[in-house]
Amino acid sequence: MADRKKQIVLGVTGSIAAYKAVELVRRLQEKKFEVSVVMTATATHFITPLTMASISQRQVYVGMFDAQQKPWEKDHVGLAQWADALLVAPATADFIGKVAHGIADDLLTCTVMATKAPVLIAPAMNQGMYRNTIVQENIGRLKKIGYHMIGPAKGRLACGDTGEGRLAEIDAIVKQVESVV
Repeated sequence: MADRKKQIVLGVTGSIAAYKAVELVRRLQEKKFEVSVVMTATATHFITPLTMASISQRQVYVGMFDAQQKPWEKDHVGLAQWADALLVAPATADFIGKVAHGIADDLLTCTVMATKAPVLIAPAMNQGMYRNTIVQENIGRLKKIGYHMIGPAKGRLACGDTGEGRLAEIDAIVKQVESVV
C-alpha cells in the first residue's frame, strides 16, 4: 500500500477563477496525486465537466443524482471516504457560508460534510465580498473547527478592482495540499 497514490477530491465552485482548476489538476497529478473533481452547478457556467474529465482522466461529479450513478450509490459518501484530502479551489463566499453553517444542499457540500479527511479551502471572490464581516466570520468559524484556508492572494481581480480576493497561486495551493496529506 505504500505505493498508493494519495487521493484528492477537488471541489470547484462558481467563480471566474474556476478556469485555474484545470492547471491545478495537472499540477496535482505531476505530484502523483489522483484527483477526482466535484463541480457545483454554477461552476459549469465557467468551465465544463468535459474539460475537467479530460484533464483528470476520471468521471467528474456535478449533481447528486447524475444519470451515470446507480440509484443505490451515494456519491458524496463514496467520495468522502475515498479522499485523503478534500480541496475546494476556487471557493466562493456562498460555498464558505453554507459549509460554515452546516448546509449540505448539493454534492460538494454533502461530500464535505461526510468526509473525515482534511478539508482545504482556497477562497476566490471580489475584495468587498472577501472583507465582508459575515464572510470573515464564516472563515473564522471554519478555521476554528480545523479547516485549512489557502489565501486568497492580493492583485487584480476579474471585476477590475485590485485587492485581496484572487485565488492563491497554484504553487501555494499544491504546497499546502502536500503539507496536509
